Amino acid sequence: MRLLYVVMRYGDTVAGGAEQHCREIAQRMVERGHDVEVATTCAQSYVDWENFYDPGVVVIDGVVVRRFPVALARGNELFNSFNRRVLLGRCARPLPMQREWMRMQGPYSPELTTWLGRHARRFDCVVFITYLYWTTWAGLRVVTGVAPVLLHPTAHEEPPLRLSLFDSVFRAPDAFAFLSPEERDLVARRFPGAPPGEVVGVGVEMPDVTDDSAFRRRFALGDDPYFLYVGRVDPAKGAAELLDYFVAFKRRSPSRARLVFLGQAFMEIPARDDIVVTGFVDTATRDSALAGAVALVQPSYFESFSMVLTEAFAHRRPGLVQGRCDVLRGHALRSNAALPYVGFAEFECAMQMLLEDTERADAMGAAGRAYVEREYAWDTVLDRYERLLERTIRNSTHSEHVLGAGANTIG
Repeated sequence: MRLLYVVMRYGDTVAGGAEQHCREIAQRMVERGHDVEVATTCAQSYVDWENFYDPGVVVIDGVVVRRFPVALARGNELFNSFNRRVLLGRCARPLPMQREWMRMQGPYSPELTTWLGRHARRFDCVVFITYLYWTTWAGLRVVTGVAPVLLHPTAHEEPPLRLSLFDSVFRAPDAFAFLSPEERDLVARRFPGAPPGEVVGVGVEMPDVTDDSAFRRRFALGDDPYFLYVGRVDPAKGAAELLDYFVAFKRRSPSRARLVFLGQAFMEIPARDDIVVTGFVDTATRDSALAGAVALVQPSYFESFSMVLTEAFAHRRPGLVQGRCDVLRGHALRSNAALPYVGFAEFECAMQMLLEDTERADAMGAAGRAYVEREYAWDTVLDRYERLLERTIRNSTHSEHVLGAGANTIG
């Protein structure tokens, strides 16, 4: 198959769940013999979408990557004020106002959509990653009706999903690739009559044994037990609430337990001996951190899958997850490998149990490993994904697209 992925950012130095998912899928589809290209922007940071990479074509791990400049970087002070008005205000939200919100949301790259309009026909399927950004909203407008389209919505309960602007986005694709049953059900409730979709999931590497001593040495943890948060350290991801809960837990139950924030911090974190902030680290360091944790803490209220949770399971470590997030609760119930909590009291009890009953924590970790081996081994996920792509192309109204037809030139 000739596949084109459209995503807002792409690169080895780009951190983000949807972007990481795109890279993993694109590289593995190349390994399976497919011709894969990516259309993206020159941005590295989602905060302002400033151009970072050079525009043009590069090849990364066999994937042809086309980068287009962002025409307008995001001014966050202005955008944040407008964003609150659009998403949280009680005023009317006419479509012109929502379209301006989308342009400011970004990344705004007219050159990218111009290229899509000229070249989409030469691909068997155009795949858009995540519903939320301008690249998907504008890209769908020029590709729909031209080539078969698959959308990975990565949708979860959040204020933007309620905007009427997205009604057309969720009507446009020929099919959806969902990450979880909860995401599928959410889209069906929010957009009745939307196109069909299937739960594909996200593949997980299955490490044999990972040594946690390197991480402990690097950050002077000794043999202290630690709970691990991985990802963008941001109040919007539940990190501020986690910080408050952990500090309260330690005040009520003094111990040697530590909390490790592994990722770039976008909030103030107090200087304490029992809190470690690592910043951005490489994959080997992250894996070592996962292997040695008491548990992976995932406090986010808004998730469509949570790759880091299944990665912790792959390392045989349990999870402590936000119970108000349907996706995280679903993983916990299906795997028997995570404890969902709602509020501080349940968080405190779960932390205490994981610290005191290490045998139970290890048994939960083993259950998590079995869960991801069964559901999210890469070969299993990619087999489901290829079947979905083939059906999407076959059932599309664009009959001129036949699998393998035509040349795959770099133009």
